[in-house]
Amino acid sequence: MPKPYPREFRDDVVRVARQREDGVSIKQIATDFGISETCLQNWLRQADVEDGAKPGATRAEADEARELRKRVRLLEQENEVLRRAAAYFAQAHLPKMTYPLVTELAADGIPVAVTCRVLKLSRQPYYRWLADPITNAELVEAYRANALFDAHRDDPEFGHRLLADEARDAGEPMADRTAWRITSANGWWSAFGKKKGRNGKRPGPPVHDDLCAVTDEDGRVRHEFTADSRNRLWLTDITEHRTGEGELYLCAVKDVFSGKIVGYSIDSRMKSRLVVNAINNAAALRGDVAGCVLHSDRGSQFRSRKVIRVLARHRMVGSMGRVGAAGDNAAMESFFALLQKNVLNRRSWATREELRIAIVTWIERTYHRRRRQARLGRLTPVEFETIMNQNLALAA
Repeated sequence: MPKPYPREFRDDVVRVARQREDGVSIKQIATDFGISETCLQNWLRQADVEDGAKPGATRAEADEARELRKRVRLLEQENEVLRRAAAYFAQAHLPKMTYPLVTELAADGIPVAVTCRVLKLSRQPYYRWLADPITNAELVEAYRANALFDAHRDDPEFGHRLLADEARDAGEPMADRTAWRITSANGWWSAFGKKKGRNGKRPGPPVHDDLCAVTDEDGRVRHEFTADSRNRLWLTDITEHRTGEGELYLCAVKDVFSGKIVGYSIDSRMKSRLVVNAINNAAALRGDVAGCVLHSDRGSQFRSRKVIRVLARHRMVGSMGRVGAAGDNAAMESFFALLQKNVLNRRSWATREELRIAIVTWIERTYHRRRRQARLGRLTPVEFETIMNQNLALAA
């Protein structure tokens, strides 16, 4: 189906057709603008309706009617979802699994998006479940978990052994150890004896392999941060500093080839959006970054789905170090140490805006163009990249 013509173009064609000179036909105007005569006549007819010269439904009225029909259809679908869901969960001896209901409704013409919105489900886990259906063992586990949850809901003070007894009485036999594993994994603790965590949150699992790790002959793991050209290996991390208005967070992206900060983002909140903006800024400034490896630690911001999606959009490759190993990102930590010593700790900062200007000025003016690095042959990052780009141009 061809794309509709822009509204401004249609108005201009109608305006020309209405003010055409004597002897100029509608067909000639349509030919001049590259449209069919029937199309132009329809536009003129609709324009007369819009101006009130002819009876008929205006574009606004047609749009409103279309939206009302769409809304009615959506409400009918939502009511059908609620009706089917009530009947589905009212049946006895069924596992309390919602995804099969979503599949049944989709087969009957109810969009998955509508069903998930009404039932307050996320679509991505559903599609993952649909692509990899559950095994018999997982189904048995689900039955057991449902029986344990029912018992826990009826008697919140029961521990896992009493919950296992109740589940066995309900027809779901299991060992006490199995009941403990299921209840602890879901956080179904007794109201009288919930165990507290150790020291804070446990680190999350890595979402990328460690592409910078190298194992030596002794079996020890070390990291090599080297690159033979620009946009091959980037490092990133987040640092924070206090101001009179609160914390200020900086996410910086460093190109290992020259040591240049190719992108950064500064904000008052340490969310995944901070990392996404830094990556987008770096990609916009560096151009083609396909295949570039971005190495980070295992912070929750770097493991978020937003960051994974932005890496895929730029066709970059993610890499993550180990937990509690600062050396896995030592090159980035060294930059933050310089920033801390040269800017952040020099004095107290009253406002976030004041500190932001100081950080940006130091990166662009001092670190990039005045601070010479021994590994670059006593050149600044900007000088080093300029010389290397010239050499590449001459070689080509």
